[in-house]
Amino acid sequence: MRKTIREAAPDAQETISYRIPAFRLTKMLVWYGAHTGHIGFYPGAAAIAAFEADLSAYKSAKGSVQFPFDQPLPLDLVSRMVKFRVKDVQSPAPRAQARRAATRRANAS
Repeated sequence: MRKTIREAAPDAQETISYRIPAFRLTKMLVWYGAHTGHIGFYPGAAAIAAFEADLSAYKSAKGSVQFPFDQPLPLDLVSRMVKFRVKDVQSPAPRAQARRAATRRANAS
């Protein structure tokens, strides 16, 4: 899992967040951790929604997915999700764009 994430996001820094391993760029990308019967992968709600069809075989929630130990780890899927998160983190947030546009309009008046 770690190797796959590093390959998908080579500029990301490894860190510990919420007491589990994580990767971050300018913002947090993903978290992951081993649990009793599965590996938890936490890419956030947008990534889970974007890959909903691919994740249908796994137990998932709003921002997380569980990969059972008794099944092969879907490293290709993990890689695609990490790359999605990299693009998501690197693109300006819509709210921030709207706020900047409103500020420019107000300053232009």
